[in-house]
Parts: sequence; structure tokens; C-alpha cells
Amino acid sequence: MTRWLVTGATGMLGRDVVAALRAAGEGARTTALGRDGLDITDAARVREAVAGHDVVVNTAAWTDVDGAEADEEAAAAVNGTGVRHLAAACARHGARLLHVSTDYVFPGAGTTPWAEDAAPAPENAYGRTKLAGERAVWELLPAHGYTVRTAWLYGAHGANFVATVLRLASEREVLEVVDDQTGQPTWTGALAPRLVALGRSAAAGSAPPGVYHGTASGSATWYELARHAFRRAGLDPARVRPVGSDRYPRPAPRPSWSVLGHEGWARAGMAPLDPWPAMLERAFAEGVFADRARDSGGLPRP
Repeated sequence: MTRWLVTGATGMLGRDVVAALRAAGEGARTTALGRDGLDITDAARVREAVAGHDVVVNTAAWTDVDGAEADEEAAAAVNGTGVRHLAAACARHGARLLHVSTDYVFPGAGTTPWAEDAAPAPENAYGRTKLAGERAVWELLPAHGYTVRTAWLYGAHGANFVATVLRLASEREVLEVVDDQTGQPTWTGALAPRLVALGRSAAAGSAPPGVYHGTASGSATWYELARHAFRRAGLDPARVRPVGSDRYPRPAPRPSWSVLGHEGWARAGMAPLDPWPAMLERAFAEGVFADRARDSGGLPRP
């Protein structure tokens, strides 16, 4: 009987992981702790929380990319030191750790998908702090540590790009969206069940430890994603216009190429996640953005 701990359980991904565990019949054996319930920068509290659990799914993180550029030390306390505390506690108590990381550990330019074993070289503070967390998992849990890199997340529970463009559709006739950054839009509602499946395989000893890439298959620019979201919401995609990243300068540099390879899943006997258009279609079909789409003037009210 597997006992689960989900950290960051009140965040966008964390809430979907808890829902996926319930759907898988694991709800009664799941401890879900948000930031108020567990500050992962507190080593003693982390040791106490991990005790008695078999699998820890860490979705807790400092996710403010530009904020990390301004205060890298604070971001590193969560993304680096906090993860080290979790890894040390898992090593102490014999638990498996599934740690969620990011595509930002890689350089900003490329032409082919980054493999799981490609050399990291982050170009912003956020990426550096997340890489520190990955290294803690590698060092302290070589046999029981699983790092799942993801990117471009959207979902029902929190701020994200798809929700933002649908909100802006009700405020602006034309939206300018960058078309020179390429990545993999990934729905938390699809990633969460995969994390549960990996955790089960890890607990059973059938999934080897290491790095997995938890992003949708295929690739798109933000502009292409916005047009797809408009179309699916019943809005005119011609209202979305392409612009360069220089139109929206940010404190932290964003990668122009952020596409991950998925060969690692074969090691665990699993297929890669679905292509991003199919994933986005499923999210809309399940009503994730129904209210936002109606508020934008798209889908009719029932």
C-alpha cells in the first residue's frame, strides 16, 4: 500500500496531482500539503512531513521567473535548498522523490529537442535555482530520485497563458503575441496522471530513476498557442497578431527554443504525453476554460 505526500498541493499542478491520486483510488493514502502546511525550506519540518510516506511528489517551487532575477537567493532557498531538504529526508526515510523541474535548465537556443541527458546550461536565475534542485536529487537519491522537467504549463487552478489570453480577449480587439519563442504547451490535467503513474512504477521498482521530460509532444510558439485557444473558444484567431520578443522586454531572458525530447519514457514502459493540440482540445472539452471563454464573448452560455 503506497503512501503519498504531495508538496505544493495548493498550486496549479499540485491540485491536479491530488485530484489524479483521488481518481486513481489513492486519496485515502495521500497527504496534501500546501505552502502553509509545509515550508520546504525548513529542514526539520520536511523530515517530519516525509516520515511515513513511500512516494513524495514535489510540486512546491518559486515560479516567479522575473522575481528570481531580482532575488536569486530567495528563489534558490526554495528551488535549490528546499529540494535538497526533501531529497535528504527521502533518503533518510526510504521514500521515492518525484521532483518537478523545468526546461529553463537548458540554453535558450537550439534546433532539435533537448534529450534527458543533454548538458544543462541555464541562462537565467530561475533556471540556475531549478538546476540546483535537480543536482540535489541526483546527489542524494541516485537510486530513488526522479526528476520530471516540464514547461509552458496551463490549467484550471491558477494564472497561466491560456487563461490570460482569453481574459484579454474581452478587453482588447487585437492581441499581440510573441512568435519567436518555441516550446511545448502542457496541460496540468494531463501531466498530473502521468506523475501518479510514474510514482506507482517507482514504488514498484519498475521505473528506473533519473530524468524524464513531462511535456506535450510537438511544439508551438506562444502566437500559435494563442490562435488555437481563440479558435477553440469560438473567437476569431485573426485577432491574434505575431510580434517579436523585443516588443515585451522582461528582466529574465526567455529561451527562444524550449523543446524537450521524450525518449526517457520508454525506460519506464510508457509512451510520451499526447501532442499539444490534442491536449488543449481535451482541456477545453472538459470545461477547464469554459467560463473564461464565455466571458471573452466566445462560447455561448448553456
